[in-house]
Amino acid sequence: MNQLATLLLSLALLCSGTSFAQGAPQMNLPRVKLTAGMYLIDTQVAATPEQRSTGLMYRRQMPPAEGMLFVFEQAGQQCFWMKNTLLPLTAAFVADDGTIVNLADMTPQSTDSHCSEKPVRFVLEMNQGWFAQKGIKAGFKLGGPPFKSE
Repeated sequence: MNQLATLLLSLALLCSGTSFAQGAPQMNLPRVKLTAGMYLIDTQVAATPEQRSTGLMYRRQMPPAEGMLFVFEQAGQQCFWMKNTLLPLTAAFVADDGTIVNLADMTPQSTDSHCSEKPVRFVLEMNQGWFAQKGIKAGFKLGGPPFKSE
């Protein structure tokens, strides 16, 4: 009877449009190349509410020169937490012109909130320590197609 109940639940979820991928990392997002001085960053772009809410959850690893760029429709105070996120990450809160407003180291699986110090439309998450190892701090300017040049 337990197998029948599981099958019926699976069919109900399928018919309701609920994804079986919940609890699994999202992997097939669009990509954009960013620059941080002489460093190239290959980012996945999370631009929809669903993509942003899942972010890097459930990932067990991320290559050193990769990250995720969260893109919001308008500037605002952006706050992030790490529920269901297994990797230690650093969030760079980024202004429209690519300038890093502030950085926040985030602990895996924590619900502590990490927020931008000013309104921003972009947040770049990288493996924790990546920015520090490259000497990148608040005020540093990132380059790439998403950012307006002055």
